[in-house]
Amino acid sequence: MATNGKKFPKSFLWGGATAANQLEGGLHEGNKGMNIADVLPGGKERLAILQSPGFDFQIDESKYYPNHEAIDFYHRYKEDIALFAEMGFKAYRMSIAWTRIFPNGDELEPNEDGLAFYDRVFDELHKYGIEPVVTISHYEMPVNLVKEYGGWRDRQVVTFFERYVNAIFKRYKNKVKYWMTFNEINSGLIMPIMGLGFAIHKEEDRYQPTFQAYHHQFVASSIAVKACHEIIPDAKIGCMILFAPVYSYDSNPENVLYALQEENLFNYFCADVQVRGEYPTFIKRYFKEHNIELDIREGDLELIKKHTVDYIGFSYYMSRTEKVDKEPQDNTQGNIMSGVKNPFLKASDWGWEIDPIGLRISLNKLYGRYQVPLFVVENGLGAYDKVEEDGSINDDYRIDYIREHIQAMGEAVEDGVELMGYTSWGCIDLVSASTGEFEKRYGFIYVDKHDDGSGTLERKKKKSFYWYKDVIASNGEKL
Repeated sequence: MATNGKKFPKSFLWGGATAANQLEGGLHEGNKGMNIADVLPGGKERLAILQSPGFDFQIDESKYYPNHEAIDFYHRYKEDIALFAEMGFKAYRMSIAWTRIFPNGDELEPNEDGLAFYDRVFDELHKYGIEPVVTISHYEMPVNLVKEYGGWRDRQVVTFFERYVNAIFKRYKNKVKYWMTFNEINSGLIMPIMGLGFAIHKEEDRYQPTFQAYHHQFVASSIAVKACHEIIPDAKIGCMILFAPVYSYDSNPENVLYALQEENLFNYFCADVQVRGEYPTFIKRYFKEHNIELDIREGDLELIKKHTVDYIGFSYYMSRTEKVDKEPQDNTQGNIMSGVKNPFLKASDWGWEIDPIGLRISLNKLYGRYQVPLFVVENGLGAYDKVEEDGSINDDYRIDYIREHIQAMGEAVEDGVELMGYTSWGCIDLVSASTGEFEKRYGFIYVDKHDDGSGTLERKKKKSFYWYKDVIASNGEKL
């Protein structure tokens, strides 16, 4: 095997990442309430819902909802955690389902059944010496808060979130030392349903409610940071952003400027507020040009300034190439962000451009801007996997992808970046967030579950399982 030649810190947190709504299942078990993911149907229709105005958050009995059972981690967590331990995980990035703790979101007291479930999960992780890295809110806002309050549009949701974080910090203060507030908080700019808990009514009306909702999330994030530091003084709490470096298509200054403006808004706006503790200067002009006037209450800005995050967690899947005058044939086929095709990059089965050097660029950009520790908490390849007649799954393409991204991380560490760890996304196959598919597989562990709902849920180790085990055992030197 190739040797990386780069030294990761001895304390480096190798592991994998998932989200509660994408793997747990157990729809109504333990008094769990309905969340956003529970009302999103599977298949390409989901992407259209996420990117188009006007969704009613209702269940349609004629449609299939894959998150309801997902891969049944709710009942199989011991089996799955044992597999993570066999790979040698130092950390497991997971999320708590808000609706397991407060089924409707606005109750006064937490649900004991939900709290007890995560006690069992954390205890099982600690049995193997695996450190939980917990996202507080990962695309699973209670549907009741969406329908009754309009999601994060409503200031009252800040109070409900504060109640939620206080409940979990107090309950798990001896079990969880790494926390993150909102998953991919900046994704609300392109998918407000998942990130902000509401559907826009008309495309032209997105600006005011989106940024008012963001202000409420920033206040809530600071409240969570303050509470975490007070209740669990030795814990670290970070933000979590979706980072995709934006390249100019060419050296035309108009395209360079456009790429800069897109990168500022998408990559840095949310991070600036949560890490630096204040709204960036560039956003003032954007607010003016889009007639955005925020309702900022007395004490909000002081709270945001005083209680900033300890580190930045981020997802990295792709870079983005932009130019001002786009033609339809220029566009990438990827299903998350806009952008034009980069002629220097290949793409995944789902059209996501593959750019390992972009991860090194991202790490250098983030560390250069903020000088706080970084944590790559999502990165991976969604691909079609084939089970051979002998039961083996030879996913060399996934090994190649992750190897090249680990090498890029190693170069960034050599560049001087302070990097805490790496948790590969979907370490076990799960439901795709953007398309609701099972066939878009990320895992080192194969799960026999398919897009029509069939499957035995049997777990199988892929070739990448054994490869990643060696990577962890060698602290990233054996690639």
